[in-house]
This record gives sequence, structure tokens and C-alpha cells, in this order.
Amino acid sequence: MIVTPTAIPDVFLLKPKVLEDNRGFFFESFNQKAFNQAIGQNVQFVQDNHSCSAKGVLRGLHYQIQQPQGKLVRVTRGSVFDVAVDIRKSSATFGQWVGAELSQDNHHQIWVPAGFAHGFVVLSEYADFLYKITDYYAPEYERCIAWNEPDIDINWPINYEPQLSVKDQQGALLNSAELFA
Repeated sequence: MIVTPTAIPDVFLLKPKVLEDNRGFFFESFNQKAFNQAIGQNVQFVQDNHSCSAKGVLRGLHYQIQQPQGKLVRVTRGSVFDVAVDIRKSSATFGQWVGAELSQDNHHQIWVPAGFAHGFVVLSEYADFLYKITDYYAPEYERCIAWNEPDIDINWPINYEPQLSVKDQQGALLNSAELFA
């Protein structure tokens, strides 16, 4: 696995070693020991999630204010543009974002630690998106920042209005959102 730091030091892009031949491919999508060594932390996952979304669907920017979740994310079908936003007020990178394309072809993964808002937009006809999560889903603590928050100014690679859930349509602005210390 090749681990590439991003512009935000706590977020990592992970590129697995893919073995390919005329039969197809094989790669180790997760190894607890290798993952913990790569990011320099002892992270334990408690839940796996899988979503499928159509082109133009944007999910995010989501986080849990209590029971915060670290997320290791990847795509098994299609492609998405994935984003992590630092919402830790005490961080030197507060309000900054990093993004990368995750696809069935590149097999890349992103580690989004607790303390970050997370979202993605689907670029392909459909995308299957997998999340490994470090804490259980707690809807009472779920929060959402607007995908188009001007103070964050994410450069989403789309030229249309995305499809949003009702919850995502009501995302808060950064200055009125409940954030991490």
C-alpha cells in the first residue's frame, strides 16, 4: 500500500498494490495492522456501510458531533469525487478541504479522521461507495454542513446542481454549525 499525505496532515490517500493479469485483479482492500502503521494511529472499526447512488447525487457534508466517526472510504463501482473538511476549530487547517477521485479503476481509499465533515458527489452513472466506520451511527448527533458553503469553497467537479436529500438541502453554514473544539 502506498500512503500519500494530503494538504491536511491527518487525511491520507491510500493506494493499494493491485495485482492484475488477463483474469482480472486482486488487492488487499484492508489490513488492520498495515492500516494502523500507515496512518500512525491505533484505529479500530466497528461498522461497515455501503451506499449506491446515481450520477449527480451529492451526499454531505456529514459528521457526528458526539460519537465522532473516522471513515475509511472507497468505491467498488463507478467513480466519485470525495471530500474531507477539517471542522476542528483548534486546528491549523480549520475550514480547509481536500478531495480526490475514488473509482473502481484506481482502487484508491481515503482516511477521513474524526473531527472532519465528509461528502462526495457521484461522477459515473452509478457508484457503490463503501465506508469503514470507527463509531456507531447515532442519528441524534448527526450534523450537516452545506455542500456549497462559501467559506469552505469546495471546487466540486460538476457544472450542474446536484441531487440532494432533504437533510443535505438544509445543511448549515460553517459559522452557525456545531463544530469540534
